[in-house]
Amino acid sequence: MATIGEASSGDKAVIILQTLICYLREKNVLTRADLEYLCRSIDARAEASDGHMNCAVVAAEEASRDLRALTEFCGHRYGGKRARQS
Repeated sequence: MATIGEASSGDKAVIILQTLICYLREKNVLTRADLEYLCRSIDARAEASDGHMNCAVVAAEEASRDLRALTEFCGHRYGGKRARQS
């Protein structure tokens, strides 16, 4: 467990990736539709698990929640139309 002033490498990676996604969204490299596609891809990965790797399912579900929250944040901050539901 990390102590005060320390962060795990996983925490650092999440911060870097969140910042990168926000930057790419700000520069219009990523659209809101792209982020929603990523959410659906993560959901599909969690559902496709055959149960042998339960930790992967939990991680995918947590990743999906985190990405949905980040997508919502980017939507409010940078705007954009919602993706069409197919």
